[in-house]
Amino acid sequence: MKRYGNLYPQIVEFENILASAKKAQRGKRFRYNVLEFNYNLESELSKLQQELINKTYQPGEYRTFYIKEPKTRMISAAPYRDRVVHHALCNIIVPLIEPTFIGDSYANRVGFGSHRALRRFTKFARSNRYILQCDIQKYFPSIDHEILKTLLHNKLKCPDTLWLIDSLIDNSNEQFPVVEYFPGDELLTPLERQRGLPIGNLTSQFFANVYLNYLDHFIKDKLKVRKYLRYVDDFALFSNDREFLTDARYAIEEYLTELRLKIHPIKSQLFETKYGTNFLGFRILPDCIRVRAENLRRARRRIKNMQSNYIQGKIELEKVSQSIQSWFAHLEHGDTWQLRQQIFTTLAWTRE
Repeated sequence: MKRYGNLYPQIVEFENILASAKKAQRGKRFRYNVLEFNYNLESELSKLQQELINKTYQPGEYRTFYIKEPKTRMISAAPYRDRVVHHALCNIIVPLIEPTFIGDSYANRVGFGSHRALRRFTKFARSNRYILQCDIQKYFPSIDHEILKTLLHNKLKCPDTLWLIDSLIDNSNEQFPVVEYFPGDELLTPLERQRGLPIGNLTSQFFANVYLNYLDHFIKDKLKVRKYLRYVDDFALFSNDREFLTDARYAIEEYLTELRLKIHPIKSQLFETKYGTNFLGFRILPDCIRVRAENLRRARRRIKNMQSNYIQGKIELEKVSQSIQSWFAHLEHGDTWQLRQQIFTTLAWTRE
């Protein structure tokens, strides 16, 4: 297995840090913390560069907030200067490690994404009788720091780069508590091990893909599953042989203990594809793709609230238009022409 070294000079190069700042501020240029940083941009970047070179850099504290739909999740926002560091690191290490990912891992990768995953999922579902659809239970809060570091150390050998990676992992804020026991654990083992990555970080998204990349290769290379894909912690295996998928589930559950992970006991199911299956907000049926009823209800509520805010003058039409166009573009990946017409004709955008 090839390990990459001498990466840190590229990470701390001023041009890389400047490019990272430009990436980190996309869509956020007029936020106060970004404006404050950019007011003395060159000096701020030079200071950050020196901290990285001298290895005195310390990540700051996260700002956390919660989203309730579709389920309660804690989102962590790192300070802006830390986000610059995340991009500087990923600019260098992602092009080296990502080529080891399987072709059917779709989340948080340039040129992949949810719509491409949906097309692939639909193709597999319509050409196979059975599907084993699984979900990792409490994935981000369960990622084990020691195991993650080992996996990254297997890919990289640059000591300074590994120091920066370890610093970012160690600074992860406390996530929802997860207490799970695995073979060989003692009573206090789950409490002694450091776990969890903050949802919302660029590095967390990449590290999460690295963590499950080993599962991907186990399924593809060891279990010889030809039709398999993963999107973050949701993955699916397809086959015309039900017994083959039953055996695969047992093997996957056993393998996941090495990563100190478990599949969700309820959400993970083996069934016939002809009955339809949910994936990325759609329900894939043999003859059509529909929007899941739950997703449609949430979207209608958001549009109604947006409509009310526009009528009251709280938001401008441009923002409304961008949001609706974005959602309609998503809907176009299903058989939703009539649905889109119905929604559009019910919208009224006249201000009082």
